[in-house]
Amino acid sequence: MSDERSFDPTLARSLAGVSFRRADTRRDERADERGHAFEAFLRGMAGWLPPRREARGRIDAFAARVAQAAEPLKALDDAAVAARFRSAGQALKAQPADEAALAAVFACVGEGSRRALKMWPHPVQFMAARVLLTGRLAEMQTGEGKTLVAALAATAMAGSGAAVHVISTNDYLAERDSHEMLPLFGFFGLSGAHIRGEMEPDERATAYRHDICYVSGKELVFDYLKDRLAGHGLLPARVSHLQGMFAGEGVVRAAAPLIPALHFAIVDEADSVLIDEARTPMVISREAPGLYEPEVLHWAIDEARAFVAGVHYRIGQGRELELLPGAAEQARPLPEGVRAAWRSLPWRRLLLRQALTALHLFDRDQHYILADGKVQIVDESTGRVMADRSWEQGLHQMIEAKEGLAHSLGRETLARMTFQRFFQRYYLLSGLTGTAAEAAREVWSVYRLQVRRIPPHRTNLRRRLPDLCLPDLPAKWRAVADDACAAAARGQPVLIGTRSVEASEQVAAELARRGVAHVVLNARQDQEEAQTVAQAGQAGRITVATNMAGRGTDIKLSPEARLAGGLHVILTEFHESPRVDRQLFGRSGRQGDPGSTRAVVSAEDVLARDHASPLMDLAARPGQGALSRLALDLAVRSAQRRAEQRAYRARMHTLKQDRELNKLIGFAGKTV
Repeated sequence: MSDERSFDPTLARSLAGVSFRRADTRRDERADERGHAFEAFLRGMAGWLPPRREARGRIDAFAARVAQAAEPLKALDDAAVAARFRSAGQALKAQPADEAALAAVFACVGEGSRRALKMWPHPVQFMAARVLLTGRLAEMQTGEGKTLVAALAATAMAGSGAAVHVISTNDYLAERDSHEMLPLFGFFGLSGAHIRGEMEPDERATAYRHDICYVSGKELVFDYLKDRLAGHGLLPARVSHLQGMFAGEGVVRAAAPLIPALHFAIVDEADSVLIDEARTPMVISREAPGLYEPEVLHWAIDEARAFVAGVHYRIGQGRELELLPGAAEQARPLPEGVRAAWRSLPWRRLLLRQALTALHLFDRDQHYILADGKVQIVDESTGRVMADRSWEQGLHQMIEAKEGLAHSLGRETLARMTFQRFFQRYYLLSGLTGTAAEAAREVWSVYRLQVRRIPPHRTNLRRRLPDLCLPDLPAKWRAVADDACAAAARGQPVLIGTRSVEASEQVAAELARRGVAHVVLNARQDQEEAQTVAQAGQAGRITVATNMAGRGTDIKLSPEARLAGGLHVILTEFHESPRVDRQLFGRSGRQGDPGSTRAVVSAEDVLARDHASPLMDLAARPGQGALSRLALDLAVRSAQRRAEQRAYRARMHTLKQDRELNKLIGFAGKTV
């Protein structure tokens, strides 16, 4: 892709202190498949090293140097500070290793923040912004001001002429953060914009051409794929081939690409975007005749419902479903009039395996909800509805048959790409998150991002109360309600984190049975999530939310809530990734606030069910005290380690499959 702005890679490299990994954005996509096994081995070995924690002394020393450089700026007017910012960038270009030159750039940006936003960054925010400019991932605790950190780094890099993308987890956060930081960008004569899902192509192209653009990862990758379908970056022969393939589908070569360049990216909530969302490739598709006929779908679901676990099928600990020998032969004959291919034994096995998968591995109100007569997928890592996505290979239609809904049309893939392969295309990639240490090896081996842990600005006062493990779900919901009511009675606000929509409604039912006022936030109410979570810090307020709902939105305590002990967070189910648990607990005790957390779980939870362990049974026995807590800790650690390994293998398989498909569908032509 071509770049219309004046981009000086030398200055940007000076700011970064490292060489860009890409010589140019105009590159051959097939280059991703090149490389040596030894290089991959070395990258993986580097990921074994634990993330380095930035020393407090180094943070304070850099902040003091910035403050010293900012002192003379206070006497200057706004235009003079902006001019000093530009000259400081030029000085850094001449002396890229000069600490004083880098401090001068940050001094100007900090002074601009003080005047435009009424905020002077904390020392840890300056250090985190510096980490971003070196192409690394900064781990900062929840509430440490990551929005301002991203804006500091974005301003410094945009001043070099780089196109800067700040990637959020959803459209709301992209719009909110963009509006909040626009005064800072404008102070230095830089422009900012954001992308929303409903924007037209012309609006999108205009937004991307601003100096700094806030956009969700999903929208960004889809726009990149649209550019590829329009032929940007491909040889003329490839363009003709693509336009011939998609004639009549509205896919034509645009006058200019939507995304002019991929220079510098700051990925907010990086573990969610780069790890959790990387499990599913982004796909542009068009409606096509369904893989399965309606009669075949209903036949498969009806037969699969009659199958018995252990006799006809088996589900492994890794949730792999296996059709046992002889099961397909015992099924009734297919209805008359269906395609002859379905009558062959291999195809019948495929049908029945898909039907069993729909019945036993995809649960309503956990993996999907029913809304407006449609199956809408719920993102397990965020609890949000993904209304514009569907499962592939006929699985979506199988679930519709399972729920007795009208069948949607199938989809034919036009273009696809994983987050892993897309984000490797940036000159320089960086990120921010509250939980990166557990995924440090993967973000290094896949994205070449090293993790730097930034200590909190103020000492964390959060208390972790003893965890509870109950023998069954009803007992767990009673214990959760007991703990929530006790904390609310003390005046503490309470946030109850659940894993699924169904679980959130079961907690709500128990609280309603007791006549306790509460607010529920799940995939059915996700449009109001930011406002609901922002109000969750009022004294005595109980909020029930699916995991990580409102991520990126601060829960600010009222004075009464702070005096009562701060936010009390109850985790009702451990997740496959400990990162998700840490994210939930991290909502409490932000910026030196008081707070408390507790896990209240049961031996019937999904993690315990999928990774059955005698330790969970021991943990659920009453009267065991410290022994019960030790058994629970060991059981959860073991189960999460196995689940993380399985998820990692699945993501690597997705990436490998994406690379192979990239070769097959022909989007790997040399760029122009």
